Amino acid sequence: MLVMGVAAGVSAQGSRAVLEQAVDTQVSSQNAAAKGQDRINALDEETRKAMADYRALLQEEAAVRRYNEQLTRQVEAQRDALASLDTQLGQIEATAREVMPLMQRMIDTLPQIVAADVPFLEEERARRVADLSAMLDRADVTVAEKYRRILEAYQVEAEYGRTLEAYQGALPGEAARQVEFLRVGRVALLYLSLDGSEAGYWSAPDQAFVVDADYRNAVRQGLKVARRQVAPDWVQVPALVSAGRAP
Repeated sequence: MLVMGVAAGVSAQGSRAVLEQAVDTQVSSQNAAAKGQDRINALDEETRKAMADYRALLQEEAAVRRYNEQLTRQVEAQRDALASLDTQLGQIEATAREVMPLMQRMIDTLPQIVAADVPFLEEERARRVADLSAMLDRADVTVAEKYRRILEAYQVEAEYGRTLEAYQGALPGEAARQVEFLRVGRVALLYLSLDGSEAGYWSAPDQAFVVDADYRNAVRQGLKVARRQVAPDWVQVPALVSAGRAP
């Protein structure tokens, strides 16, 4: 009985050892499996990150390609624009060579217009011609600006024929004195002394101002109309006044 008891004890101990070994083996397997899963998870995360980076690189590469294509089109457009500018510059130079003599003739004609006209604002008009002549020789003024200024001077001259103007100036003569001038277009140029006692008009046949007291009221009224002090009204002017001066 003792022998059987000992044998049974040994057998129970062997079974417990086998069971513990089996449990240890299972735990080791589970630990190994958990570590393996961690590595799988880590690899999966790295794979997802790598795919995301790859997609981002693909998008960046597409954007860079589109940008390069756009730059290529811009460079081609700029080359076309430069070629067009070269052509235009050549045309401008040719046009400038043709326009410059024309502008010189236009400036030279202005003093002739002033000399043949009723003698109003002579200093102002002469100064305008002198300024244009000086401007024509300036290199810092474009041809277009020169031409614009000359046309503007002609427009001013054209406006003189359609306007009524009052201004103060010196009446030519042995004793030049300040008077009020009334310009009626290019039809007549009359004056009134500052004290209102004397009136007269420019006579082209006489090439001089003629004193005529009959025009005092007309000149006085015309000055008020020109200065917009009264409503527009008829202004009496000398019928014998010519629109210009003898050459």
